[in-house]
Amino acid sequence: MAIGSFRRECVRSASPIGLQPQIHYVGRTRFSNVVEDSVQEAFMAEAIRLATESVTSGKGGPFGAVVVKDGHVVGRGTNGVTLHNDPTAHAEVMAIRDACRRLGEYHLTGCHLYVSCMPCPMCLSACYWARIERVYYAARAEDAAAAGFDDVVIAEELGLPLASRRLPLLHVNVGDALAPLRLWREKDDKVPY
Repeated sequence: MAIGSFRRECVRSASPIGLQPQIHYVGRTRFSNVVEDSVQEAFMAEAIRLATESVTSGKGGPFGAVVVKDGHVVGRGTNGVTLHNDPTAHAEVMAIRDACRRLGEYHLTGCHLYVSCMPCPMCLSACYWARIERVYYAARAEDAAAAGFDDVVIAEELGLPLASRRLPLLHVNVGDALAPLRLWREKDDKVPY
């Protein structure tokens, strides 16, 4: 019998606390791609719910994120820039911090990030540093710009030579600026990251 003729059906139910989708398969073959869209939508719905709650509660901006590992939410975050007086408290960074704390790891290898909006350059960098495997987003950068969050300006700046950027990066040549790097390189008991 051809694979396409197998009866495939999936039902998703999510725990409201942990948003851990339970996948039930009907038929003889388990196809991960049959349920993938449904699972992605559930995790994305949680990121959007967090973003909406952030706005309606007055605690932050319109961004939410969840970190998922092995089908389970292991970290959540909302934009807390104004709440915490911290310009780095973006939803993605907060979710990554939460996941790292919960998992006891500083790398999130094997984790996926679901965000209500495309990550800004800072958050994308955090994803690389955290070793996030994949990022899913709902709203686009253009949508964020229309709402007053113009991350495109930062992305354009990063593409310019240092001397052409609006924020000057100026090298200061001092005595032994390389000493900390040299010590790190020679340190036998360092934990590389």
